[in-house]
Amino acid sequence: MMENYFIYLSVVLTVIIFIPLYRVLVGPKVYDRILGAGAIATKTMVLILVIGLVFNRLDMFIDITLAYAILNFIGTIAIAKYLDTRTTKRK
Repeated sequence: MMENYFIYLSVVLTVIIFIPLYRVLVGPKVYDRILGAGAIATKTMVLILVIGLVFNRLDMFIDITLAYAILNFIGTIAIAKYLDTRTTKRK
């Protein structure tokens, strides 16, 4: 019973991920695209944890999710820093 709930939740999260994907693909500015990518990463982390609950191996999937969160954070900071230096050089 509970496993079916988590599977339905995973499907709903997967569908919800497509909403910020539209912002990443169509976004009017680069910053909107970065925010959309961050939203996708956050929802993906939740999805990984739900999959860990389905497989009853939450301890392993928490480690994977933490590594993914760190990579997402570092990537966002790196892109923001690159965009900041690029706009600073233009002025």
